[in-house]
Amino acid sequence: MYDFNLLISCPWAAIGRARREIGTVLRLLGDEEPVIRRTIARGIVGVKTRLDSREVVRGLEALFNQHPDGFQYTLKWVPVDLWTNSDIKSLRTAVEQVKDRVKQGERWRMTVEKRRYTLYHKIDIIKALAELIDEEVDLTNPDKILRIDIIGKFAGVSVLSPDEIFSTTKLTL
Repeated sequence: MYDFNLLISCPWAAIGRARREIGTVLRLLGDEEPVIRRTIARGIVGVKTRLDSREVVRGLEALFNQHPDGFQYTLKWVPVDLWTNSDIKSLRTAVEQVKDRVKQGERWRMTVEKRRYTLYHKIDIIKALAELIDEEVDLTNPDKILRIDIIGKFAGVSVLSPDEIFSTTKLTL
């Protein structure tokens, strides 16, 4: 099972350069020895940093504003709260563990990203998991995002505020 606390997307043909960029950025933020590995999914790099992954995302925006040319190969940085198997029963158990991070009165949405995975369709995953959170769904302006990143047999599960996902494409628009 993976133990990454960040998933980073990059052009699959530039994975080596993306890994070097990730290492440089994390050293600038204070982690001298992050574990940076490709996953079985093309264009997805897994990172285990000793830093708080949400603090990393906050630091990325400041770095990007100072040195936008320092982000040539990484596109999106996403924190991961926990890993589980990618079957529905395991996903439901994982969501039960994190669902209290969607506080009473908060609006939320679910994002499911599937890579190297054909066991279930996205809509079936959403139907099986959405019923576990009893708050209002807002697909356009949520307070929280329940993010499920499925990579083959494993799934990273996170509850994030929209600003806890760093996207270079969002900042350059």
